[in-house]
Amino acid sequence: MSDYLVIVESPAKAKTIERYLGKKYKVKASMGHVRDLPKSQMGVDVEHDYEPKYITIRGKGPVLKELKTAAKKAKKVYLAADPDREGEAIAWHLAHSLDVDIHSDCRVVFNEITKDAIKESFKTPRPINMDLVDAQQARRILDRLVGYNISPLLWKKVKKGLSAGRVQSVAVRMIVDREKEIANFIPEEYWTIDGSFQKGREIFSGQFYGINGKKTALSSEEEVKSALSQMKGNDFTVASVAKKERKRNAAPAFTTSSLQQEAARKLNFRAKKTMMLAQQLYEGIDLGKEGTVGLITYMRTDSTRISEVAKQEVTEYISQQYGKEFTKMTPSAVKKSSNSQDAHEAIRPTSALRDPQSLKEVLSRDQLRLYKLIWERFVASMMAPAVMDTMSVDLTNEAVMFRATGSKVKFAGFMKVYVEGNDDGKEEKDTFLPDLKEGDKVVSKDIEPKQHFTQPPPRYTEARLVKTMEELGIGRPSTYAPTLDTIQKRGYVGLDNKRFIPTELGEIVLELIMEFFPDILDVAFTAKMEHDLDSIEDGDERWVRIIDEFYKKFEKHLEKAEKEMESVEIKDEPAGEDCEKCGHEMVFKMGRFGKFMACSNFPECRNTKAIVKEIGVPCPKCEKGKIIERKSKKKRIFYGCDQYPTCDFLSWDKPIERPCPKCNEMLVEKKLKKGIQIQCTSCDYKEQPQQ
Repeated sequence: MSDYLVIVESPAKAKTIERYLGKKYKVKASMGHVRDLPKSQMGVDVEHDYEPKYITIRGKGPVLKELKTAAKKAKKVYLAADPDREGEAIAWHLAHSLDVDIHSDCRVVFNEITKDAIKESFKTPRPINMDLVDAQQARRILDRLVGYNISPLLWKKVKKGLSAGRVQSVAVRMIVDREKEIANFIPEEYWTIDGSFQKGREIFSGQFYGINGKKTALSSEEEVKSALSQMKGNDFTVASVAKKERKRNAAPAFTTSSLQQEAARKLNFRAKKTMMLAQQLYEGIDLGKEGTVGLITYMRTDSTRISEVAKQEVTEYISQQYGKEFTKMTPSAVKKSSNSQDAHEAIRPTSALRDPQSLKEVLSRDQLRLYKLIWERFVASMMAPAVMDTMSVDLTNEAVMFRATGSKVKFAGFMKVYVEGNDDGKEEKDTFLPDLKEGDKVVSKDIEPKQHFTQPPPRYTEARLVKTMEELGIGRPSTYAPTLDTIQKRGYVGLDNKRFIPTELGEIVLELIMEFFPDILDVAFTAKMEHDLDSIEDGDERWVRIIDEFYKKFEKHLEKAEKEMESVEIKDEPAGEDCEKCGHEMVFKMGRFGKFMACSNFPECRNTKAIVKEIGVPCPKCEKGKIIERKSKKKRIFYGCDQYPTCDFLSWDKPIERPCPKCNEMLVEKKLKKGIQIQCTSCDYKEQPQQ
């Protein structure tokens, strides 16, 4: 019989921790929550202080029975769920189910699953923090009051299966509002003038700056002609040279939000995938002789704080690997936002000495890629700033001024390990200028005016949406990925070229909620609710008061919506073809996995089929079929012949209509980090990459 029982959420975590604690400890997994609000009813008594009605989750009976048996045999039970609000709530539910005194030292928390961290945490167990529990309960009850009241309305007025959530509705609104901005955007014309200049044998580029030393915007071709008419010949004089040294600091170690953003930019990972892989790295990986070890710290955090032990270890590592001049003792940090909890450390490797190369044999490809990203970001955050030499040169011809700028890395600093990505995917490169001095003469080789038009704001990518939600204070680290997943599953938004676009259904639902429940969609109101939940966690507010304040106003909106909300009929969109079984028209319908085609003669005819997306290219193999877009089981897009299985042609790269000018074979679009490159599948023909 074990003296002590430790309960965690997952079997992977249980296995790792049991090995660290030794024979006196038995570690079991609760497999997440054991109690929750019932699915079949509201489960919240609004007449009696919003008392929640918790029941054992269906299917968790055997798990709970096993835990009860083990608890009765143990001298003491420790509850070691995740170190956040939800983890505290799981521990509280377990304490209730297993008759554990919540005021006893039964709660154990740790930020990383390593031997030292686990042993240290068991030296300082504490009672369950009811402020944390109440904050989580309040969130759960708030979401239940919203979802279980508005969703049935939407079922009656629009269609079955719809839902409305507090945070998800705001996310949909942001996507719809951005689409409206794009639709209403009026482009404005502007011009730039690029110049190519020569000094001796060296050629460099510069851009038109202005007239008579004043910055001048060019908004029409006439203004361009007017500016250029003031020049005489091709000779330019160097009017001024400014040389500066600029320091560039590393980005801080990852928070949940910045990890999701950077994994999207650099690894092309969806938020859901990033969090799944991070969970695996946190819970532990079998390293062979070393056993199972947690490789990163807890991955739901909005803090950039680093522990002193971790700072010391990584500083020694940097000093040994790169030299003492690359070290610094203060980690890169960002200004803490008002909604940041700072409850945990940043996401970092549990040991900087465990570099990605050493884990190549034990991690899957995607696990390794994410670990490498986390490791590099953390190490770089503790490295010295990069030092850049910059140079700015003004070139004049009569009244016309061009400006050339250049920069080069003087000292790489953190850039030796890692450079943060950006949303446009462009990398910062050295731009060299000749050694120019005031009064030098240079010759313009080419002056090229270019017409441009201002662009509408871009649609949200997952990374950009998460970043914006964080900036506005909507949601918390644990909610970003589930929110993005839910709004897609409900069919409210879709992805086009990895950017969110609202569906007709999403716009209809949003319009109804906007009309009858404006607070739910108000960004400031949603951010305030998050702040109120934080106040409950800090012990400054009672959860019942916060819920009551919200519900009294919400209830009035609900009564009005019940009476006045009109039914909306969503007509099926014609698919442009007839059913091959009964001859009736096929229509597009929305299902749980997206759009599909179905017979309009339903329920008499139940014919359905997937939507086939042709790309306008004949099959190069059988020459009879057409190339269509398909999806693998892992949702990765590939291209195949519509005559499959008769023809087995397939390509991961998108074929294009024109043939190779060199050998007449098929050309494809190859996705590169720098953009898309068109290349031949048969010979060495390649075109310049396009952004």
